Amino acid sequence: MMTNRRRFLHENAWSMAAMTAALTQEPWRMIQAGTFPTAKGNEITTEIAVIGGGVGGYAGALAALEAGRTVVMTEETDWIGGQLTSQAVPPDENPWVETSGANRSYQDFRRAVRSYYKSQYPLTDTARRESMLNPGNGSVSRLCHEPRVALAVMTDTLARYVSRGQLIVLTNHKATGATTQGDKIETVRLRDRLTGEERIVRAAIFLDATEMGDLAELAGAEHVTGFEARSETGEPLAPEQAQPANHQAFTVCFALEHRPSEDHTIEKPAEYDFWKDYKPNLKPAWTGKLLSLTYSHPITLEPRTLSFDPTRPDEAGWWKYRRIIDAAKFEPGTYPTSGVCLVNWPQNDYLPGNLYGPGVTPADAENHLKRARQLSLSLVYWLQTAVVRPDGGTGWPGLKLRGDLLGTQDGLAKYPYIRESRRLRTRFTVTTAHVATEDRKKKLSDSSVPITAEPFADSVGIGAYRIDLHPSTGGDNYIDISSLPFRIPLGSLVPVRFRNLLPACKNLGVTHLTNGCYRLHPVEWGIGEAAGTLAAFNLDRKSEPHQVHEKEKLRADFFRVLESRGVRRAWEETRPL
Repeated sequence: MMTNRRRFLHENAWSMAAMTAALTQEPWRMIQAGTFPTAKGNEITTEIAVIGGGVGGYAGALAALEAGRTVVMTEETDWIGGQLTSQAVPPDENPWVETSGANRSYQDFRRAVRSYYKSQYPLTDTARRESMLNPGNGSVSRLCHEPRVALAVMTDTLARYVSRGQLIVLTNHKATGATTQGDKIETVRLRDRLTGEERIVRAAIFLDATEMGDLAELAGAEHVTGFEARSETGEPLAPEQAQPANHQAFTVCFALEHRPSEDHTIEKPAEYDFWKDYKPNLKPAWTGKLLSLTYSHPITLEPRTLSFDPTRPDEAGWWKYRRIIDAAKFEPGTYPTSGVCLVNWPQNDYLPGNLYGPGVTPADAENHLKRARQLSLSLVYWLQTAVVRPDGGTGWPGLKLRGDLLGTQDGLAKYPYIRESRRLRTRFTVTTAHVATEDRKKKLSDSSVPITAEPFADSVGIGAYRIDLHPSTGGDNYIDISSLPFRIPLGSLVPVRFRNLLPACKNLGVTHLTNGCYRLHPVEWGIGEAAGTLAAFNLDRKSEPHQVHEKEKLRADFFRVLESRGVRRAWEETRPL
């Protein structure tokens, strides 16, 4: 059996402060009780607990730490960073992200990623001089990069807080329960996924930064899942009856490179015969089989075919779409000429069921995740053996899974990309009436003012992305409609009842539809940063989130704190996407 000392070193390998504690056989004792997180037995006490270490959780923890507060941050996998790391999703961003389209802290992160490549990677001299270096040169983003680089940047940024004991990071820990007193959460129970041990975190304020809004469920906080009824949201595209089990597909991503003189064909996946003939049952109808280079165009829903040829890596098509390594950016011989492609395509969107929600048991969720991994492996095998090449042949056996870039043995991402979460019932809910271009045109048709998204006076951040919903488990094909650069209202972060719980991921007060534009990397970051800043502000002012929402002076003071951090609360741009 692994000793306590060895296990602690294993779990906290990058934490210098934790190593010191481990050497004294007291892994949870931190210095200066009352100032730093403290522990007694299996219970840790801190000011702010961030449950979930993804993009929003990281941004929230960093904001709270920079405000001088003590934080415990948990993460289900062994990598913090969520979409950017364990889910392996290159950042999807707005056209203005390099200038006016993101918070200063997010832009700092992007600069740090580029700096990391320039200091640690064998770039060509030309690439090293590029101020807006895009290591993968993928068409989806101005900064397609390896998940490991995002992990390195995030870990390095947090190291100083771990070292001085202000932050405890509990990786491989999943929230399994919560205790409440009235309208407050008192503790959250965690299970160590490596050892099975349980720990308790007690905090003044909790941020739910889990990918699926788990803390809302565990604490009994009011929340919603799936597609709301039109009578509730007033959204023209909503159904007549609520569909709580109708969720966007989730996806297990993977990375590929191409070695033309080698054969890297994987063993035939157990479910390949099912997936190679699988046809999604959607309305409007899908184009045919899921494993195909043809798919439904997200906006028009007409059949659209993209090329796939790893020997022509710069050709517009599936290979370049989310490429994370462009061999031409690095010294000759560093990578195969194909570079590395990250696969997050319609072909590996999983539709047969959900990971949470009405009637979904833990066994159901485990089975759906297992089948989603089979779908992704089946896509790999299909590309290696069955896809029709431009020369008329079939398959690319030289395609090689690069699980080493994702930290896994099977070649797939550590965690599925979750597009839609449980969403807290909050004091304000953003609907398409506030952000959708056509809805806004109808509302402002008689007005002389420019057509913009709702100019929320209580804005705590900004975002811009089309309302982009992938096919859903309830049988909807793509829903992809134009939206306007939007704001994140404070009211969407304040639960209707709970007084010390804040959403810090995709679980804020949005609908199934508006989740489609509030779910991307810089917006999730902005949600988390606002939540972490608000938590620290509440501790400073001995206030609660609903009081900041209600009281004009508190609210104005909070906005000044946000602005001093470089949080953008309003847009300079008004062009629709």
